[in-house]
Amino acid sequence: MDLMNSIASQAMSMTQAQFAQQYSISVAKKAMETEELALQEITEMLPQTPPMGVNLDVYA
Repeated sequence: MDLMNSIASQAMSMTQAQFAQQYSISVAKKAMETEELALQEITEMLPQTPPMGVNLDVYA
């Protein structure tokens, strides 16, 4: 019976480790998505300025 308990225990440990890994990956992905959305919002809030050298003041 010890062998069966050992195998069952190892299987449960592997399942728990896989779940923990999947959970960590999911949390990391969610954090990355949140940061991406925040960056998009910040980018939209920046003033839209023309690139340098596009407008020339020829009357000066």
